Amino acid sequence: MRNLTFLWKDAGSGMNGCPALYETEGGYVVQGIQLTDDERAQLRNLADNEDAIFVPANVLDRLRGNA
Repeated sequence: MRNLTFLWKDAGSGMNGCPALYETEGGYVVQGIQLTDDERAQLRNLADNEDAIFVPANVLDRLRGNA
């Protein structure tokens, strides 16, 4: 089990919902909006235990110091 540490969320999401970014040992976990079936169909080599989400750029840009 991974222990997650909340870092920050989308500044425009208000008090409800996210997208959000969490830190965990060896990496990060993102929480975001589910993709539609049409969007998921565009992904390459998606394994059975994988999924994808949309996360606004401002959530991840802070990692590079751009926000």
